[in-house]
Amino acid sequence: MFTRSNILLRRWLTIAGAVLLLLIGVWFGGHPSWLPGPLRSAFVSKTADQRLVQTTLDLIAKDYYRRVDTGKLLNTGLEAAVASLHDPYSHYFPPVLYRSFQQETNPQVAGIGVEVAVEPVHGGIEVEEVIQGSPAARAGLRHGDIITAVGSTSLNGKTVAAGSELIKGNPGTQAKLTILRDGKSHDLTITRENVTVPVVASKLLTYHGKRIGYLVLSQFAQGAAGELRQQVLAMQKRHAQALILDLRDNPGGLLEEAVGVASLFIKNGTIVSTRGRSQPTNTYLALGDAIAPKIPMVVIVDRGTASSAEIVTGALKDHGRATVVGTHTYGKGVFQELMPLSGGGALDLTVGEYFTPNGQNLGAGGVKEGKGIAPNVYVYDNPNAPGTHALQVAESTVAAKIH
Repeated sequence: MFTRSNILLRRWLTIAGAVLLLLIGVWFGGHPSWLPGPLRSAFVSKTADQRLVQTTLDLIAKDYYRRVDTGKLLNTGLEAAVASLHDPYSHYFPPVLYRSFQQETNPQVAGIGVEVAVEPVHGGIEVEEVIQGSPAARAGLRHGDIITAVGSTSLNGKTVAAGSELIKGNPGTQAKLTILRDGKSHDLTITRENVTVPVVASKLLTYHGKRIGYLVLSQFAQGAAGELRQQVLAMQKRHAQALILDLRDNPGGLLEEAVGVASLFIKNGTIVSTRGRSQPTNTYLALGDAIAPKIPMVVIVDRGTASSAEIVTGALKDHGRATVVGTHTYGKGVFQELMPLSGGGALDLTVGEYFTPNGQNLGAGGVKEGKGIAPNVYVYDNPNAPGTHALQVAESTVAAKIH
């Protein structure tokens, strides 16, 4: 049993120990010759590198002919350092970009519930999609509307990123928008909320009298597996006899979500294994909560199917759980780890390779793009009607499995 005096004693000992370690660090910083050889070399090299960086920044800040933002300079230097790896998947995110990246992998964002076009238009930014049930939808915002101002701030000439930042805000606050529709200007006041951006869409198809649940997964954002689970259950309640999982143009996302998605259809066994230089080999097994382990299934893929989407496709194919229809997938064989840094930025760094259950790495050695996953049934879309032919082949393929 711990008494109050014991707790206080332990606390003071902890503080004293921390202070002692700090003093030791300061002492060795000024007297590195007291350290053992190997430790001395590492310590001196590290402190010398740090001193070099700091001295350079200090000199630029002090002596450059005009005032310089050293924080921006440091961010630019870190971006260049990571770029020198020649790794298309590794990035340094300055604080602003890191916040945007977090929003991409988190489907719940604070705002009004719209997706805007990637390029600005004359007068402002264009509404690409209005999320069902969102504040924007309730306010009557539509696809094609142009948001020309937020409050008294015009969006004419502003970047999409700058305009989006003005539209976003804390839940409960109001966004006063001016929109242009059919040549007429309208004012709307919309109260911002936490909006969940759906990453799964589904519908029940009928093919020659057979019921097929069609599921489109757009990315492996946080919560994607749970959202897909609900859609699969909904298809089962509607007596779907087979499933089509459409992973075309899915760029991937979170590894744990990929394992969760594959586990909906695979009862047991390996989903993916990973290995890296500084990390132990990890084997990710099915979670054991499959809700559709036997229903006939097809996965549609294309050149845009990458990363976590390839992990799911590879697991379903290797386990013989689904027929893969489409073209070769992207061919990414490495994975990254996101490491938040002091100052609000983050490092997204390639730390290892991943392998399908059959031991296949989808890349071409390191960070090079590989052949990806070869489909069981090759389908090349008609450029005049993209997407339709592959879905038709998927329907006929999976319908043939229904008994």
